[in-house]
Amino acid sequence: MKKMLNTLFVTTQGTYLKKEGETVVIRQEKQDRARFPIHTLSGIVCFGNVSASPFLLGFCAERGVSVSFLSQRGRFLARVTGPVSGNVLLRRAQYRLADDPEGSARVARFILAGKLSNSRAVLGRALRDHSDKMDGMAVKEASGRISGCLELTMGNEDLNVLRGLEGEAARTYFSVFDHLIVRSKKDFRFTCRSRRPPLDPVNALLSFFYSLLLHDIRSALESVGLDPAVGFLHRDRPGRYGLALDLMEEFRPVLADRLALSLINLGQVKGSDFREIETGGVLMTDEARKRVLVAWQTRKQEEMMHPFLKEKAPLGMFFWIQAALMARFLRGDLDGYPPFLWR
Repeated sequence: MKKMLNTLFVTTQGTYLKKEGETVVIRQEKQDRARFPIHTLSGIVCFGNVSASPFLLGFCAERGVSVSFLSQRGRFLARVTGPVSGNVLLRRAQYRLADDPEGSARVARFILAGKLSNSRAVLGRALRDHSDKMDGMAVKEASGRISGCLELTMGNEDLNVLRGLEGEAARTYFSVFDHLIVRSKKDFRFTCRSRRPPLDPVNALLSFFYSLLLHDIRSALESVGLDPAVGFLHRDRPGRYGLALDLMEEFRPVLADRLALSLINLGQVKGSDFREIETGGVLMTDEARKRVLVAWQTRKQEEMMHPFLKEKAPLGMFFWIQAALMARFLRGDLDGYPPFLWR
């Protein structure tokens, strides 16, 4: 379990990664700065101008250690991984269900139930913690509208209608997201979700966490033999990892969004940690990115009770648990896919 949580993040520009024996060597400014035994790693994530030797990439693929390359702002670029493992019958079941609109809608309904429930829970937790510092009525009204979308979702089997309900719930959720920010409002004001590029520090944090989340969930899906590109809610599109995006929906509110809010509200990130670039986008500074990555890894190691298994596990393990539950559902071992519901 702990090995699955061991992801190496490389953020210093100009870094070169190479192989020596059974170790990954980090080389910066013509000096070897650190060494990591390959058996302690489950993944390597490189940001910006970071390169790796072909011998290391082959070594990592052979040992099941994925290597992902992201832009400095956290946009996914490429990933190197080894041969696909898993039962071919499992993937055939996944493809058959994805080609069936009614079957896809059934799975999408479970996924959206998780996302909407968790979005509502985030609003509820913010009300309990900071009701005296926000427009509580607006947040309560938004929570009620999301509950209405959730109720309609559970009774609907039309994929297009489900996507419409998801979009409405997301707009409602982000319409009050600024109320959840109770500190440093001058530097961290949220007006709307902006992605490519993120146009303010809050969106920069959210996009960064979503990129990290996508990396982990893709790894989890591949580890159980599923195809991360073929989803049910997110349909096939070149270069898009539909199933990984599907499973991300359950975790966005409770892991990425709450962590971004915590960092802001606790003063662990500041306006000076972000800079605007020529294209109008906003980036974190290198120093801030390192602190944020530490917070991300720390959050993943916090133990929680899994609502379906009724066992405690580190939050970062829940990606693999949900991937395994999806595989069990597709094999026919479960009647439905049980989404992750945060309490």
